[in-house]
Amino acid sequence: MQETNRKITVVVTGTLGFDYIMDFPGKFADRIMPDKIHQISLSFLVDTLKKQFGGTAGNIAYTLKLLGVYPLIVAPAGNDFGPYQNFLLKHGIDISGISIRKDVATSSYFVITDKDDNQIGSFYLGASKYAKNLSVFNNKIKPDFVVLAPAEPEAMKKYVLECRKHKLPYLYDPAFQIGAFTPGDLLKGISGAKILIGNDYEMSLIEEKLKVNHSQLLTLCPLTITTLGAKGSIIETEREKIFTPSAKIKSVVDPTGAGDAYRGGFLAGYLRGFNLKTCGKMGAIAAAYTVEKYGTVTHTFSKKEFTARYRNNFAEKLILT
Repeated sequence: MQETNRKITVVVTGTLGFDYIMDFPGKFADRIMPDKIHQISLSFLVDTLKKQFGGTAGNIAYTLKLLGVYPLIVAPAGNDFGPYQNFLLKHGIDISGISIRKDVATSSYFVITDKDDNQIGSFYLGASKYAKNLSVFNNKIKPDFVVLAPAEPEAMKKYVLECRKHKLPYLYDPAFQIGAFTPGDLLKGISGAKILIGNDYEMSLIEEKLKVNHSQLLTLCPLTITTLGAKGSIIETEREKIFTPSAKIKSVVDPTGAGDAYRGGFLAGYLRGFNLKTCGKMGAIAAAYTVEKYGTVTHTFSKKEFTARYRNNFAEKLILT
């Protein structure tokens, strides 16, 4: 599979934040009493703590750039953003769409991972609450695509309307904001999108909220992707269902951000016009790189290394110039 040789520009929305990643050496299940679920009071003694750059917008943009796509981040950041800003500039990522607030800190995500890779997390909104003040439409640039990653709900609703108005193709990823949307909000976001993506739990939640079955959901959007973690992903249209396995992992260090890396890998193929199965496999390879490192933007690879790993995993040739 060979790409077309042109510059591909993607506006990436979502969050920018700092990730505080902790490891719990036991299992959450051993600490949860089912008959006391209504009054949980838990604490976990963790043996690892790392602070990393993260957020959905930063994570996706980073992997896109590694794969030769040109992301423009549209997201707010706070008064402590300096080191993260320098990191993005160092990696050649366009930050002209980032609005820096002087009166509030950058968003933060606190997550604990147990020995079975289950996670419990909390997200401090911080500067991200101002995302609704930004716009994905820019008269100076006509992007090839827009990524609507989970962000402040009012911002996501605004971005959907802008994309629809200006006929900008977009990926819709409501994720942990599904509960904040009305059925009408969700339907508007999904029906205008080129791609709907979420994990299997999120897809079930969408179906429940819209009161549709899975077959009906597939009629609302040209392409639906259900990620299954270590089990791979399912890519579906109304007429086609493609299962893509996960890639071989050298060692699972931290699963945080694997979904964002998958999105970056998939889109890097999709926007080059690759077939859907190849795109899914590219997502799987990108995710594999991420889980082998602590953090969500700590992995790195050249396009040559990426294509070699793709070939070793799937016995197929991939060319990324």
